[in-house]
Amino acid sequence: MGVHDVNKAGNAAEIRRFTRHIMQDMRALEHMLQNDMFETDIQRIGAEQELFLVDRNSQPAPLAEEILELSTNERLVNELTRFNLEINLDPLEFAGNCFSAMEADLDRLMDYVRSLSGKLDVDVVMAGILPTIHAWDLRLDNMAPKPRYFTLNDTIMSLKGGRAQYHIRGTDELFFQHDNIMVEGCNTSFQVHLQVTPDNFAHYYNLAQLVSGPVLAASANSPILFGKRLWRETRIALFQQAVDTRSSNLYLRDMSPRVHFGTEWVDESVLEIFQEDIARFRVIMTSEYEDPFEALERGEVPKLRALQLHNGTVYRWNRACYGISKSQPHLRIENRLFPSGPTVVDEVANAAFWTGLIHGLALEISDVRDLLPFDDAKSNFIGAARRGLASEIDWIDGNRYSAPELIRGQLLDVARKGLQSRGVNDDDIQRYLSIIDERVESKQTGAQWQLSSVAAMKKNSNASRAERLDALVACMIKQQKEGNPGHTWSPAEINQRPLNTIHGTRVEHFMTTDLFTVREDELIEFVAVLMGWRHIRHVLVEDESHRLVGLVTHRSILRYLTDHKDAQGDSDMPVGQIMVKDPLSVTPETATIDAVRLMRENNVGALPVVLDGQLVGIITETDFNLLAARLFEDTASGSSLLPDA
Repeated sequence: MGVHDVNKAGNAAEIRRFTRHIMQDMRALEHMLQNDMFETDIQRIGAEQELFLVDRNSQPAPLAEEILELSTNERLVNELTRFNLEINLDPLEFAGNCFSAMEADLDRLMDYVRSLSGKLDVDVVMAGILPTIHAWDLRLDNMAPKPRYFTLNDTIMSLKGGRAQYHIRGTDELFFQHDNIMVEGCNTSFQVHLQVTPDNFAHYYNLAQLVSGPVLAASANSPILFGKRLWRETRIALFQQAVDTRSSNLYLRDMSPRVHFGTEWVDESVLEIFQEDIARFRVIMTSEYEDPFEALERGEVPKLRALQLHNGTVYRWNRACYGISKSQPHLRIENRLFPSGPTVVDEVANAAFWTGLIHGLALEISDVRDLLPFDDAKSNFIGAARRGLASEIDWIDGNRYSAPELIRGQLLDVARKGLQSRGVNDDDIQRYLSIIDERVESKQTGAQWQLSSVAAMKKNSNASRAERLDALVACMIKQQKEGNPGHTWSPAEINQRPLNTIHGTRVEHFMTTDLFTVREDELIEFVAVLMGWRHIRHVLVEDESHRLVGLVTHRSILRYLTDHKDAQGDSDMPVGQIMVKDPLSVTPETATIDAVRLMRENNVGALPVVLDGQLVGIITETDFNLLAARLFEDTASGSSLLPDA
């Protein structure tokens, strides 16, 4: 849980003052390490569960504050957006039935959240990225009302010096700009915490880095953003770009983004990680401060508030954490790799695999630094994020393996031995590692299930992309409530929903974004041929900056061909002579019902869709044909797609 009573770093004097506080916290941390003040007689695991809230149309539902008002459980808290929530699980001793206890606790809390959300006619979804999220959902109106988030937004966007740019290439390619950090709210994760001692921190942290590639390959669940099929774990690229403050002009410098994997193996101490992040990343937020040495003199454990706040603004995928439990300080490794979902049992299996691997490898090797270059571990991580189980892993034995070959051939046995060394119950070991084994054997991660489902729906139905994504999320909700592991799920199918659910949707849910456009100086006959080739009745005219300048209809082409039938093949008349100039247009966030009304009132068959002055899509009467075909089936419910005349 982050510190919320924070301030934006102000003038240079204020930043210097807070930097001094960070330095004092670092001296106190070093003092505590040197004097063996850290808890070492117990090892715990813990987790944080992030969730999406969705309405009955499978769209983001910004009702987190209303749900929190109903809640009496302090473990349910805010996240960045009003359509996210976070559950903080109580830490458990890493032994015995800790994983089945974690699963049971999370199941109870999930049921509790569902009981609250149900009162508001919304549901919860576990997914690394919600497939139905749209850019319109990522406006500041939907940011959770916490000063920390607004301060972070103002600071990051100020450091960026303008709109943030995102570019991710997978099967499809996504390129867009956004004016705030709310894009980070597209991501939800299942963050696993592993308590370690100061003496074994460096070794265990390096092992956590080492296994990041294979464990991420086996757990990917974030393949779709804005309808685009991108990385198997798109969260990795998206989060990095969301808070990246580097200048593209400094390409010759080796600069790390605030979201990063790391730059080298740790040699001796947790201090190295904090030192590097303080050295690399400037202070962007400040808060109230306590002198840690005064706390030590009183016999108290210092909170190291300044250090913790700065650490919370640097997002390593394996993050070093300082905490206090029962009046003793402790160190943790926070795994931020795992996406949320597909189900609770999948998430707990991921946690068991990760923690078991670290402890199993610790039994076999004393120092990873001599066995694999750090850059290879980092490449394994990025490759796994891109391709999931289709990735290849460079391993400590000098060989390269496919991810399934390495996991099933070696790593599951290592994880089993690691869990046994901690005294984890055999039943827990068998249950959770079997899920990993079966998932990898079937090659059906959550990411692959989503992609396969969307492909099958596209092949077997004439549903729009929006309807396919809606069905995907609806199936996720159903399957998650049933609780079966994701690798056993059947593909999602299109379920014709009542037509009245179209109310409340926006143009971006139905618009066509794969556009065939022309310039106004192009040949009219080319436009006529283009319409025939692509079976379209409207062609948009744009300039070199992709700004809408006109619209050519099938009717205007027919009229031109009729009027110039004797000159066909000889006329070089440009499109600009017959196009509708400055046509009526809408934005992606326009309500679908308003778009229908505009088309009726203005007797037009298409509406170009424009965002920030640039052409991004078109919505036509054809896009509503399926809805119109179901119109009469829905009249019994008393609703209608078309507004009253």
